[in-house]
Amino acid sequence: MSWLVLLCAGLFEIAWAVGLKYSEGFSRFWPSVGTALAMLISLLLLGWSLKQLPLGTAYAVWTGVGVVGSAILGIVLFGESVSALRLVSIGLILVGVAGLKLATPV
Repeated sequence: MSWLVLLCAGLFEIAWAVGLKYSEGFSRFWPSVGTALAMLISLLLLGWSLKQLPLGTAYAVWTGVGVVGSAILGIVLFGESVSALRLVSIGLILVGVAGLKLATPV
């Protein structure tokens, strides 16, 4: 259950990262509200998952999910570059996150 909560926390991290872009520096009201709510929910879920999971693993997985999701959505939503090096780098982050999950006996 802790892993599922951590995954949800990572998804909300992606939401607030994308929300930051849409809020235009917190100058747009509703995107700013959504971003702040996503930040709060993400941190609450991360905190809850830390009851069961090791700090280093949980934090790395949380940020890894956020980084990969944000990078992919940056490509899809905002037309950011799609270079081979960028895709390989995203893949390496995924491998690292999977490795941490497999190395954690919880």
